[in-house]
Amino acid sequence: MEGYIGPDDPAAHGYGNRKTQRNSALFGLPGTSYVYFIYGMHWCFNAVTEAEGYPSAVLIRALEPLAGLEAMKRRRRTQNETRLCSGPARLCQALGIDGSLNGKSLQRSGVRILRSDKLKALAIYAGPRIGISQAVDWPLRFAERSSPWLSRPAE
Repeated sequence: MEGYIGPDDPAAHGYGNRKTQRNSALFGLPGTSYVYFIYGMHWCFNAVTEAEGYPSAVLIRALEPLAGLEAMKRRRRTQNETRLCSGPARLCQALGIDGSLNGKSLQRSGVRILRSDKLKALAIYAGPRIGISQAVDWPLRFAERSSPWLSRPAE
């Protein structure tokens, strides 16, 4: 995942507190989904993290698929499980996330982020974000260091 931390983050969609129709969900309550379309072909899924009106979110870049694998394989047209959700666009395609989720509560919609009591101790990497051109060196990309589920290895 990658953090985008408010109006002073030049890589964030809410930079300068500029609210538009496209990014209005980013200014919503914490736990709101912010889904946007990039390059005219891919969806990206974010979870709003801060108080309403403060444009801050976490881009969900990858995940380890644990359930619904057959549906994900069908949507992604691959049998390679490590490639199902390895990148923000692949993750959205595998999970069937599109713009209809934008602005929805992550507590009451079809996609939820849940706390687990079964988390194990992980070697977490914090490093520069990827796929952006400003504030690239800010250490706001977080991942399990040895995860095979990432689109790019944590260095």
